[in-house]
Amino acid sequence: MKETSRPAGLKVASERRFKTAFKDAAPSAVKRAGRSVRQFWPLAALLALMLALAVPAAVVVAPGFIGPEPPAAAPATPAWQLPPAALSARQGLSPLTDSAPAPLPEAVTAQLDSLLKSDGDGSFTGLVQDALTGNVLYDRGGSENRVPASNMKLFTAVAALRALGPDHRFSTRVVAGSDATKVVLTGGGDVLLSAGESAPDQVMGHAGLASLAAATVAALQANGTTGELSVLVDDSLFSGPALNPAWADGDVAAGEAAPLYPLALNSARYNPAVTTGPRPQDSAVTAAEAFAGQLKAAGAAAGLTVAAGVGRSAAPGTVNGATVQLAEVQSATVAEQVGLMLESSDNYLAEVLGRMAAAAAGAPASNDGATAAVRAQLAELGIATPAMRFADVSGLAMGNQASARQLADVVRAITTGTDRRLRAALDGFPVAALSGTLDARYEDASTSRGAGLVRAKTGTLNSVIALSGYVVDADGRLLVFSFIGNGLTPGAAGNREAVDRAASALAACGCR
Repeated sequence: MKETSRPAGLKVASERRFKTAFKDAAPSAVKRAGRSVRQFWPLAALLALMLALAVPAAVVVAPGFIGPEPPAAAPATPAWQLPPAALSARQGLSPLTDSAPAPLPEAVTAQLDSLLKSDGDGSFTGLVQDALTGNVLYDRGGSENRVPASNMKLFTAVAALRALGPDHRFSTRVVAGSDATKVVLTGGGDVLLSAGESAPDQVMGHAGLASLAAATVAALQANGTTGELSVLVDDSLFSGPALNPAWADGDVAAGEAAPLYPLALNSARYNPAVTTGPRPQDSAVTAAEAFAGQLKAAGAAAGLTVAAGVGRSAAPGTVNGATVQLAEVQSATVAEQVGLMLESSDNYLAEVLGRMAAAAAGAPASNDGATAAVRAQLAELGIATPAMRFADVSGLAMGNQASARQLADVVRAITTGTDRRLRAALDGFPVAALSGTLDARYEDASTSRGAGLVRAKTGTLNSVIALSGYVVDADGRLLVFSFIGNGLTPGAAGNREAVDRAASALAACGCR
């Protein structure tokens, strides 16, 4: 649309009137503005000062409201540090199957005959079997009777597991004496007691005399007993000679064995960490003295004192014909004790386990009872025993006689036999270069192939070297073996190396 214009005269008159009005009004407006500026100047200055102070304060305070600056972007992770896109192939030993190829007897014989040689006097016998089938892969005089040394402990392990059961525990009890002033510490076969508190996660020291003393004090308090107590010990569970006459005096003096009692501290050692040297000659009294000391400490706050010295008990107290038990602690399981016995080759513990196997069968817990119990359990297992000779059950005596075949048979029974209770012994076999009596062996070039693979019970006397155990060969076949050297030159290093090299050869053997 076209805009409409006004007449020129009217436009000029309007402009003139506007200028006149502005001219007349301007002086007064300026004056008023000046007065306003002068009136509000102090307030403006104060606002300017506050603004000047507020800016740096805001710089300091603002991060508390808005948070720190975002971190710089992390550098890219190198490819080698990234999680794998897929898992690598599984490595290690495959599960054993009967499809693994068995070694050929002639190949095994060729391997072992060149290695199993004596260093000086004497000779070796040996037997190797396929564990799954029982097929004999190597036989050098395997049925000949030999002194087996500590390989005898394999027989004792089997007998204890069968007669007692892997989960069985031995009890050490405190019962009331013939009058209220006496307490009787009663041995039940636990010779791994500690003087301190019970240690449930340990085999040695699983049951502690300090814990037993505390429980005894609690029971006496509940009965209202105060005053002085006498401590007696009851070690009547074992019978017959405490010290086997078949053991050499030198071995006893060196601490390889000691008189046997049904309770002891640290497997009849003064210190559990020191496994050589003299042992207590009366471990029952030694344990009772330690218990009396703990009872004295625990009973002080309860008004109980303990007379000096300990004696042997002839007649524990009874109520209506029953023994009054005050407290009890229990040992590690038989399976755990068998494991410790095999791994450390503990003669004392082996002898005690043999006697406890006899007691479980209702026989006297004596040396004769122990040897008879072990023989009976082997026979029940199907191992031929008529030619065997037992002088003890630890292997310390030179009068023991057994064959490599019998030892291989018992290892096979443990590894693959039908009596699954015997599997509990597997953990006790020393591992080459890693544990127990094999921890410092299999470290040179001639035996290193067996390190970590050979698992075997050792045996050593002056003129005897024995090694019986099991190994998985290079093809994944489980083999059991026994090598026994008799009449050897004492101290000749090559004899131990001979049995270790033979076992290592089995570990590396394809032998096909």
